[in-house]
Amino acid sequence: MTKSGKIRVGIGGWTFEPWECTFYPSDLPKKRQLEFAGKELRTIEINGTYYSSQKPETFARWAAEVPDDFIFSLKASRFVTNRKVLAEAGESMERFLTQGLTELGDHLGPILWQFAPTKKFEPEDFEGFLKLLPEKQDGLKLRHVVEVRNASFQAPDFIELLNKYNVAVVLAEHADYPMIADVTADFVYVRLQRGSDDIKTCYPPEGLDLWAERLKTFAAGGEPEGLEKSAPDRKADTTPRDVFAFFITSGKVNAPNGARELQKRVS
Repeated sequence: MTKSGKIRVGIGGWTFEPWECTFYPSDLPKKRQLEFAGKELRTIEINGTYYSSQKPETFARWAAEVPDDFIFSLKASRFVTNRKVLAEAGESMERFLTQGLTELGDHLGPILWQFAPTKKFEPEDFEGFLKLLPEKQDGLKLRHVVEVRNASFQAPDFIELLNKYNVAVVLAEHADYPMIADVTADFVYVRLQRGSDDIKTCYPPEGLDLWAERLKTFAAGGEPEGLEKSAPDRKADTTPRDVFAFFITSGKVNAPNGARELQKRVS
C-alpha cells in the first residue's frame, strides 16, 4: 500500500492541574494552555460537551487558538445517550448539534456518542438511534463514533449496523470494557486507557511501539492482528483511513507525554 490516512494522537481535554508540572512550561499562563497543547499534539477530545452546552463564540475561540491541521473530537451530550429508548433522542440530539459546534469549521472531528456500561445492545432501538445521526450540520460534514461498554455489543449484527450507517466504534484498550476492533467507517477511533502515572510516557516504550504499528496498519487500510473483533470473519474495506488515538483516564498525569511519543512513532 502506497497511501495512508492521517494519524492524530492526543488527549482528553487540556486543563488538568498535574499537567502544569508534567507537560506545560512552568511560566505558561493558563489561558495559553490550549495554544501550547495545539502545537504539541494533533487532536484533543473535549469532555465538557458531554455535561453541558457551549456558546458558539466558545467553539470559535477554540478554533482560533490551534493550528490549521488540528482536530477536536467532541463528546456528545449525555442527554442523548443516557436514555432507555435511544430512538426518542431526536430533540436532544438536535439541541446538541445546533449549539454552535460548527463554529469549529475544519477543526471539527468525530463526534463521540458514549453509552453507559449498563446499556445493552437492542438492535431495533440502536438502529433507530443511528438513523437520527445526520451526515451534515450547517453544511459541514459530520463523522460519528460510538463507545459501547457492555459485552452484549460484541455481536456481528452490531458491526453490520455500524457499517450500514458509516459509524465507527471506539476501539478501547480498557481493563474492564470490551474491546471491539472492527473497522466500520472511513476512520478509526482508539482510546488507550491502560496507562500508568508511574511511567513518564503513560505507556511503556514497547507498548508505544506496538500501538504505533497498529495505528499505521489501520491508516494504510489494513487490520492489525491480535485485536479482538466482534465479527472476526468480516473483512473491512482496504481503503486508507484517518486514525484518531487518545490517551484517556489511566495514566492521565503523563497522558500528554504518551501522546507526543506515540505521535513521533507514527509521523
